[in-house]
Amino acid sequence: MADPMISQPTQSQLNIAASTTPRHQHHLYIENLTPSPSSSKQINRLINSNHYISPSRPIYSDRFIPCRSSSNFALFNISLPSSATEEISPGGGGKEDSPGAYAALLRNALFGPQTPDKKDWGAGAARRNIFRYKMETRQSLHSLSPFGFDDMGDPGVSNVAIKTPRKVSRSPYKVLDAPALQDDFYLNLVDWSSHNVLAVGLGTCVYLWNACSSKVTKLCDLGNDDGVCSVGWAHRGMHLAIGTSNGKVQIWDASRCKRIRTMEGHRLRVGALAWSSSMLSSGSRDKSILQRDIRAHEDFVSKLSGHKSEVCGLKWSYDNRELASGGNDNRLFVWNQHSTQPVLKYCDHTAAVKAIAWSPHLHGLLASGGGTADRCIRFWNTTTNSHLSCMDTGSQVCNLVWSKNVNELVSTHGYSQNQIILWRYPTMSKLATLTGHTYRVLYLAMSPDGQTIVTGAGDETLRFWSVFPSPKSQVIVSLNDDNN
Repeated sequence: MADPMISQPTQSQLNIAASTTPRHQHHLYIENLTPSPSSSKQINRLINSNHYISPSRPIYSDRFIPCRSSSNFALFNISLPSSATEEISPGGGGKEDSPGAYAALLRNALFGPQTPDKKDWGAGAARRNIFRYKMETRQSLHSLSPFGFDDMGDPGVSNVAIKTPRKVSRSPYKVLDAPALQDDFYLNLVDWSSHNVLAVGLGTCVYLWNACSSKVTKLCDLGNDDGVCSVGWAHRGMHLAIGTSNGKVQIWDASRCKRIRTMEGHRLRVGALAWSSSMLSSGSRDKSILQRDIRAHEDFVSKLSGHKSEVCGLKWSYDNRELASGGNDNRLFVWNQHSTQPVLKYCDHTAAVKAIAWSPHLHGLLASGGGTADRCIRFWNTTTNSHLSCMDTGSQVCNLVWSKNVNELVSTHGYSQNQIILWRYPTMSKLATLTGHTYRVLYLAMSPDGQTIVTGAGDETLRFWSVFPSPKSQVIVSLNDDNN
């Protein structure tokens, strides 16, 4: 039974195919055959068949068709129809044994249909099917190519895969209770260490939460006459600094849960801490900043004066050369390693400046956020001492942190929306807005791998969010960008 998917050849197709095989091939098939009446009758019936094939139906060339031009029909007492010559050369100038016909068909099969002269266009259904088949063949071959050719597309436009935007989950993957977490804008009670341990100040106590094992450890209890106002991990090791409401700074070895020393110098609470190698900076409600060297016997080595109100934000740059401080006097100051007076002063904010973040991607790029009356994130170039841009967020800016892996940053907010916003820099387009806290999002820290942030609020919860990509995936994206 014949395969219904394979069309029977027409007279015109046989005529065309007959001219496409070199002369020497007929010896392989009919050299030793002797004519017989039965074989002549079968071949006659095949050549003179009048089967109708629809022009729109695809023709599959998946069988061997002998070449008429190189066949010895005299051996079978068969005369070649005169229409074969017309099929080979519609213009009337071709011959059945012309080598040019075979070369033209071979060239078209290898390189695709060429634009012929008007005299070479035929109106037969067989010729239209041949062109269509070759177009389909080229398309199927190119579909196997890794370069993604498209015959129907614009040859001047490259086929580049459209990048899908990174998906950021709008829900925290973990929520922890944090009873007695204070709703105070001027405190800094959450920090994440390089060893993946989270420190949280709750009332008079400091607790440690190991992100790898989820183990909770109570580090210390300051007693009823004192309270925790700030916590800050050293960049390396397991040393934790604790600022207290009595104006003292305690240094603890968290691996042994042992206090190493207590340093004095401030008269009022210490709400801001920032490490720079072995140097520790502390900011206080007494308007001063103290520089402490934990290797020295003295409680502090220098005192920085300039703010007119409580110091509530402190951050060292990644190269440890510049210290940025923000205060309740609406001022943002920049200090160098040896100055006791600010080397740069920025007075554009109209509310307290607690949110401060240095860019890890561009030297001298500093971001700062203002309180309820200001609601703006401002960007500064401390190298050229210039104000770069300003973004009105619509609500109190409580914290800022830059991603280590991509040029993006996160801001947390208070009145009146209590949201978390992921921004792309420098366009400052919003990538995601995260909600869930019912109080001001006053506390923010980032995991050591740079992918996760933890936020804390007066609703006494800690929420963990996956917002940034991994460094490995960012390398792949950068390579793709370079290739494009």
